[in-house]
Amino acid sequence: MPQRIDGQRPDPDALLTRVQQDESRAHRGRLKIFFGATAGVGKSYAMLEAARRQHADGVDVVVGYVELHGRPETEALLEGLERLPPMHLQHRGLDLAEFDLDAALARHPRLMLVDELAHSNHTGARHPKRWMDVEELLDAGVDVYTTVNVQHLESLKDVVAQITGVDVRETVPDRVFAEADDVELVDLAPDDLLGRLAEGKVYVPEKAREAAQGFFRKGNLIALRQLALRSTADRVDAAMREYRDRHAIAQPWAANERLLVCVGPDPLSARLVRSARRMATALNAQWLAVYVETPSLARLPQAARDRILATLKLAEQLGAETANLSGETVAATVMDFARQRNVSKVIVGKPLRNGWLQRLKGTLVDEVIRRSGTIDVYVVTAEPETEERAPQRTFHRNSQWPAYLKSIAVVAAATLVCSQMTGRFERTNIVMIYLLGTVLVAARFGRGPSILASILSVALFDFLFVPPQYSFTVSDTQYAITFGVMLGTALLISNLATRGRRQASVARQRERRTAELYALSREMSRRRTLDELSKFLCRHVLASVDGEAVVLLPDADGRIQDPTHFCDRGNERAAASLARYPVPGNDLGIAQWAWDHRQKAGLATDTLASAGAIFFPLNALKRCIGVLALRPLEARQLQIPEQMHLLEALVNQAAVAMERVQLAAAAQEAGVQFESERVRNVLLSAISHDFRTPLATIIGSASTLRDSAPGRLDEQQRATLLDVLLHEAERMNRLIGNLLDLTRLSEGGIELKREPFAIDEIVGAVLGRLNVPLAVHPVSLDFAQNLPLVQGDEVMIEQVFVNLLENAAKHTPIGTAIAVSATSRGDWIDVIVSDHGPGFAAGDEERVFAKFHQARPEGAQSGFGLGLAICKAIIEAHGGTIHASNASGGGAQFLFSLPAAAQVIA
Repeated sequence: MPQRIDGQRPDPDALLTRVQQDESRAHRGRLKIFFGATAGVGKSYAMLEAARRQHADGVDVVVGYVELHGRPETEALLEGLERLPPMHLQHRGLDLAEFDLDAALARHPRLMLVDELAHSNHTGARHPKRWMDVEELLDAGVDVYTTVNVQHLESLKDVVAQITGVDVRETVPDRVFAEADDVELVDLAPDDLLGRLAEGKVYVPEKAREAAQGFFRKGNLIALRQLALRSTADRVDAAMREYRDRHAIAQPWAANERLLVCVGPDPLSARLVRSARRMATALNAQWLAVYVETPSLARLPQAARDRILATLKLAEQLGAETANLSGETVAATVMDFARQRNVSKVIVGKPLRNGWLQRLKGTLVDEVIRRSGTIDVYVVTAEPETEERAPQRTFHRNSQWPAYLKSIAVVAAATLVCSQMTGRFERTNIVMIYLLGTVLVAARFGRGPSILASILSVALFDFLFVPPQYSFTVSDTQYAITFGVMLGTALLISNLATRGRRQASVARQRERRTAELYALSREMSRRRTLDELSKFLCRHVLASVDGEAVVLLPDADGRIQDPTHFCDRGNERAAASLARYPVPGNDLGIAQWAWDHRQKAGLATDTLASAGAIFFPLNALKRCIGVLALRPLEARQLQIPEQMHLLEALVNQAAVAMERVQLAAAAQEAGVQFESERVRNVLLSAISHDFRTPLATIIGSASTLRDSAPGRLDEQQRATLLDVLLHEAERMNRLIGNLLDLTRLSEGGIELKREPFAIDEIVGAVLGRLNVPLAVHPVSLDFAQNLPLVQGDEVMIEQVFVNLLENAAKHTPIGTAIAVSATSRGDWIDVIVSDHGPGFAAGDEERVFAKFHQARPEGAQSGFGLGLAICKAIIEAHGGTIHASNASGGGAQFLFSLPAAAQVIA
């Protein structure tokens, strides 16, 4: 295990996390991103050059997809590299080339080149985004080279739109960029890029002139270049911090300036913050403002604590990152935090007074300088006329009077025990009893009662057990040392116990905040509606802040509406009883502002701070879902930085969960619409196709009968034409009947008329109705002897046999036999209808019962694909089951069961 330079052991949790990350990356491919400010800086060219070097070193390199944009110098670099053929997709009559992910996975090279990471795939591809294709390649162990421009980073989308006026639609999550193993910045000066644009090396001349007047204006290019440089610098800084953590390097590296200013209750703190802001601006550096609460500072008066919160708020307004730390000493806590954050400069204030006590034990500045190591320390002093008297600490009593009375009772009990030990044990053992009582008091009741117990124990030990007894006079001067050690030990133990209590309290607060985030995340993942998510968000927010909360959602026009869920501490009300919710019209206007601008507003913010509530926008990845309104009982609850950070974390988690629910609902609605559209198209296609054939036959036969001269057609010909007319009309009637029957069955609109009837009689009637289609198919019947009657709707069951036999006639060759058999099985009758046709394809045994499913062999008659769906609905309405399978001797068979008359199924 690496040892830190400062002698402290590394955090075991951090080490475990690092090991887990290394294990997850062990079998994953490496991602290298060639990063640029905009198109034309040479990302693809640099990527191909790097790939050619890898190829020259013997690495298996395949070009998966590269956009050439008509650049011959880029195309020349492809010579000698294996290229993967693109996948062709059809979209509105156009042939579109896309990266073939399946072919890439099958080829599985060591290194794959996939250009334009932010590209959106067309319909038909496996993933909607190319970066998803790249992640699947990485998961398969393939290294990937890719390219991306700064405007495609999701977090910079709004910034780029504000600078260029162009809304970038294709984006890459920042997570993908942050998790890349390597990022190479491809930089080009704006003038050089504009020169390449004019020479036609970026776009064709017509498009180049248009781009130069729009997106490629020099000011835009300068701003985009700065964004690219800063994004790369941030990534490099994060990589450096990771390296320091991985190698347990405690001392900061001043590769990038980062300032830290210490604030406290003194009036100088505001000046320190402003000085730190000026220094950070001059150095173009990040800066942090930190307050450390020690046990001594915990006893500050309320006015001083409010001043600290105001100073931290000022720092946030000036652009600082704030932190509220807890520790035993300010200097040690600040310097440990500075090393963790790789701070290069620390700013502290010069003490306003330097009395004998400060000279004796040293000042904060002295301690910070002693612990600074390689960190620069800047000391800022106040102007004489601006100096104010620092607030005095109030040593108020943390324990209540009952605690002091209980401490006296503990000492009395210890004295009683010691009185029983007199004469039997040495006085040193009696001292231990008093020390034990002092420890108990310190552990249970705090510092004040433990000090009282220490003094009382020494006094009682002297008065009752040290000769001369019942006197505070000490005959042996050695007992003076005993008294001193006893009092010092008691005070030290009480101090340590109090410190432990305080540290445990801090740990519980941190654990509570972590538990709140975890509980919210867990519950949000289980919720499926916005109302449930709103309720749980309010509940968790009010577990941290006393007050009232509500989630406000916009209507279709983007106007914030009345509350959908109101919650106060320990109480919840339905939306119908929200008359007393504290969001009047003016505050709804503040909520609207927060939603429109995606910024928090109201109490404890810089926008409309006079409001009685604070409004958090529920900002998700793509949109603002709504607004959380929170009215705390005490406004100062929102001035604590950690409290505000916790609330923002809760709101952000809830916003992501709400967006997930909305996207899931939208996807479900889109799926329903798609399925409805598909069914409608299938139905219209079936109607137009299947009605056309019988209608054409009917029209042809009717016109022949009408237009034929008298005597031209003999009686047999006329009878044949009339039979054709009748047959096709009956066929159309069955098609329409199938549609109507399925509709009524699906809606539960058919009431079964259950009566006993014989299977053989029903089959005989059906064979008579289908004498024409079954004329070319011999039908064999096999019914068991003494077959019970069926209890069911005779007309509906007859329709089942009609559909099954007609289906068998349509899908089997002419001359093949059809068999119908029936047997009894307890209270059920099993019927099998089988044929000797081609049977079912693999997986079609269940699909054949789906609506509009059709399997049309060549020459087969058409239909809507509703016959088998109707059979299934009728059989299940009778309480039976129906299944399809391939017969052992070839062909298809349908087995269905019906209730026998002996058992009526309700």
